[in-house]
Amino acid sequence: MNLDAFPRAVFAGGCFWCLEADARRLPGVLAAISGYAGGHVVDPTYDQVCEGDTGHLEAVELRFDPELVDYRALVDWFFRRIDPYNPEGQFCDYGAQYRTAVFPLDIDQERDAHAALAALSAAPSPLAEGRPVATRILSAGPFYKAEAHHQGFSRSNPRRYHLYRLGCGRDATLARLWGKGAADPLFAFTPRFGPAAFDDDIIRARLSPEAFRVVRQDGTEPAFRNAYFDEHRPGLYVDPVSGAPLFASVHKFDSGTGWPSFSRPLLPGNIVTRLDHTLLTPRTEVRAWHSGNHLGHVFEDGPREAGGLRYCLNSAALRFIPREQLVVEGYGRYDGVLEEA
Repeated sequence: MNLDAFPRAVFAGGCFWCLEADARRLPGVLAAISGYAGGHVVDPTYDQVCEGDTGHLEAVELRFDPELVDYRALVDWFFRRIDPYNPEGQFCDYGAQYRTAVFPLDIDQERDAHAALAALSAAPSPLAEGRPVATRILSAGPFYKAEAHHQGFSRSNPRRYHLYRLGCGRDATLARLWGKGAADPLFAFTPRFGPAAFDDDIIRARLSPEAFRVVRQDGTEPAFRNAYFDEHRPGLYVDPVSGAPLFASVHKFDSGTGWPSFSRPLLPGNIVTRLDHTLLTPRTEVRAWHSGNHLGHVFEDGPREAGGLRYCLNSAALRFIPREQLVVEGYGRYDGVLEEA
């Protein structure tokens, strides 16, 4: 996918495995990439950065949709994902590469970063105990993507990742600094809008009776008798209530089930999952984060080469926008995501 139409945000928050994993959960974030920023060596390796001679910090680059979340909200969120009072590293990791920083990429981001820093200084954690904020705001140089095995580490090596995160005391420290809820990756995150904006009356006014039954009463459409199970045109699938993008045609496949099926969401944070015990066998339900609407379920029988998941959805819970209509519909920035990898 080509994400060049979306703005970037770069943060150094200690171990990039953890910050990347948390950022992927944010509604409005399309991608989180682990890498290196702030140094003077071109395209450094992990080993070089760990030696401490390149000047780089472990960092994460986000691509985000400013219609769903603004940069200032991301900076405010970032400050609550770290210990901003530690000048020597983060949690169990000490060394120059684990220090924290915000890397503004333009004058507007620099203004927002300084405003967020001032707000943090004015309302510090009770555990700050008079210590100044150690997180720096630094000029953004090149961001270098880290080696492939570092990308998505929480998903490719979940056991090792969770043992590291637990052993390092990251979530326990965040809870002491900011409160018990700080272990939630969405703690202190403020999107442009969320589920509270859409009650049943609003949703009923925007949808047909059948669509309302599906999304608010957890209904299911008949297989092979719905709008998008055999839709093959390139385009975007959005929440018909909130307008938030959910899935893209590049991840759609013919599952033979009679319902539209996708290997992954376009913006992982724009959906939420939860256990569904309405049948004898538990299933994993999929809902839209911004509206709270029921979408369908996700199963572990999808294409193995695409991750092995099958998001089996109701057409009535989606609105399809063909690629040629993206600009007219206000989604022109998403044209690049429809390009095959």
